[in-house]
Parts: sequence; structure tokens; C-alpha cells
Amino acid sequence: SMVSTQSTGFVVEYIVHYQMCEVCCKQKGSDGEAWRALVQIRQRTIHKKTMFYIEQIILKHGMHKSAMGIKEMEGGINFYFNAKNNARKLVDFLLAVIPCQYKTSQELVSHDIQSNVFNYKYTFFVEIVPVCKDEIVCLPVSVSRHLNHMSQVAICARISDNIHLIDPVTLKIGQLNANQYFREPFDAICHQKQLREFMVMNIEPIYGQANQFGAHSHKHTLADVWVLPLNSLGTDDQEIHTRTHLGNILQCGDYVLGFDVAHAVVNNQIFDKIKPSQLPDIVLVKKIYPEKIKRNKGRNFRLKHLRNNSSSETVTEDEDYNDFLEDLEEDPELRKNINLYKRQKPQWMAEAEEVIAPKVGLEELLDDLVLDAADTDENG
Repeated sequence: SMVSTQSTGFVVEYIVHYQMCEVCCKQKGSDGEAWRALVQIRQRTIHKKTMFYIEQIILKHGMHKSAMGIKEMEGGINFYFNAKNNARKLVDFLLAVIPCQYKTSQELVSHDIQSNVFNYKYTFFVEIVPVCKDEIVCLPVSVSRHLNHMSQVAICARISDNIHLIDPVTLKIGQLNANQYFREPFDAICHQKQLREFMVMNIEPIYGQANQFGAHSHKHTLADVWVLPLNSLGTDDQEIHTRTHLGNILQCGDYVLGFDVAHAVVNNQIFDKIKPSQLPDIVLVKKIYPEKIKRNKGRNFRLKHLRNNSSSETVTEDEDYNDFLEDLEEDPELRKNINLYKRQKPQWMAEAEEVIAPKVGLEELLDDLVLDAADTDENG
């Protein structure tokens, strides 16, 4: 049998689709152009303490490593990703570690009619609760009742995955999660930068209070305290009496930051409805430790940063950052979620010996960080 073979010629058209490796994609995306998903983290406050805290948690858990680019913006940080899933992971992480809520939006970039393929850019807007540590808040009546009938004027003791509140007059404590806060939101009536300095003239701890109903703080001591504003020292002004939760750390002659409720102008509808007889004259918030400059220089630790992934010195002119570092020294609970690195330079030793203030123990510090090749990328 005979086998016949036929051959014919035709044109084959090859289309080259360029793809970038992950490293090149990061470099191209460092200016925020090639991103597919964006996470915008924002907080409506006048200082950045909570944002510094968020930065440190993200670094500790490595949630920034898949980001193509990171940009510091007014009121927060932008994270750019080349995949929606990576952005979603960061949002889910933030929901677990900080009180916040988020909204999503998408923008159509391109559309292939033949293959019916749509190309979107996704944006996640994450709003952090606008309350920070050491701020005085005014609680709605229903929230006050929910928190064991705590005073409506309370202090934010700490921000973690919940908002931690303390009543300075009774030591009652309470927590609110993000859902509870956004259901009935409230604002700070006094920020740390608005607090006045007072001097403690006399203090008497209050002992033997009958066990009251509900949760109370065991880390604080209730005390009667008499104070004078710093600008009234040496005058005939009367000492002002109040109750404070800082009885365990305050002594006569100490300086303390407080909110002068009696003379303050507060623009808050909830606060306006509270009877003046139910308000304290002064709410004391935080003890001032002397030698602030020496304290900053004598710090034995430093932190890593998202901007350049390197550890930075703790001697800085940024007041918000210094306040954050002081909070870390004064609150062991706060620094549990943060990696602190040893400062190798010896000049802090002499400064530290002269400072009387809470310090971080050397056993809590990690050895100075060694960056591997992947971590030295400026945006990673």
C-alpha cells in the first residue's frame, strides 16, 4: 500500500507577555504605580502614638514583607500590594490586633471584551478608633452603664485589641472592642498635648474600701490628692483637691499632667449634659518624670522602622515618638507585642544612671538586629 504525505505552510504568530519577578515588581511598585491592592490605615487624632504602635506590631509579625511599597501619609500609612489576597491578610491582621473598621472599593483598570477579563484595583480603607492612650474621654450614658456604671469622664489606659478604660475616681476598669465602639462612638475631650502641669502638695492613699461590684484595677491605688498648677506656685491660690488612680506612684513634690475640668472649654454634647456636681475639678492622668532629655539619651533600647527596615536611635526631636517610647518604658503590657533591640553604643550608660524613671530590663531586649538580604530592601 502506498502512503501519501501532504504538507502545508502557515504563519504562527507569537505574542510575548512580559512578566516581572517579585523583586522587580517591588522596585517598580515602590512609587505606588504597579499596585493591584492598596491598604490605607488612618486615624483621626492630633498625635501619632497609636500609629507608632501599629508599625511595631506589623514589623514584629512580618506583615509588611509582601508589600510592594510603603508610604507615610498624613494621618496614617499606605501599603501597596501586587495581589488582593496579600492586602486582605493585612486587613484581617489589623482587625485582630487593634480596634478598627474597614471599607472596600474597587476601580476598573482594563477590560478585555473577547476573553471577558476584568482588571481591577482594590482599595481597603482601615479606620482606627480615634482614641489614644492617656486621653480623657466622655462616655455616653449607655456605654457607662455597660462598663459597670463607670464615670462618664474616664481615661484611656491603653489601646490593644480593645480600648482599655479606667475610672480615676473609683478604679473601675472596662474594655470596649471595635464593634462596641463604632456602635456608640465617643470622642476624646482632652488630648495629651492639652494637659496642664500640676505639683502634688499633699497625698493620702485611700485604704479599706469595701469590695465594690465589677472589675477594678489592682495595679493602681486610689488616693486623695491636693495639687497646684505650676503657674500658681508661690501665690496665694488654694490647693485643688481631687481623687486619683495614681496613688501608688505619686508623692509630695512630684509633677503630674492633669486636665483642669473646672476651667476647660469642652465642645462635646455628651459632656454638656453631665451635671457639674458630678464632675471632678481635675483629672490627673500621668506622672511627669524629671530629666526628660537625659531620659531620652539614656534609653537602652531602639526600635526597627518600616521606612528603612533599620533600627533607629531613640534620641529624636519628635515629641510624639518620645512619648511613645516613654509609654513603652512605663507599661510592660504595651511592650509585650513589640520587639525592642539593644543599643550597642555605650554613651547611654552614663546618662541612664542619673535618671529616676521606669526602665526596660536588659532581659527584655533582643540582640541588635542583623538584616538578611531580603530585609535590606528599602521598601520591604
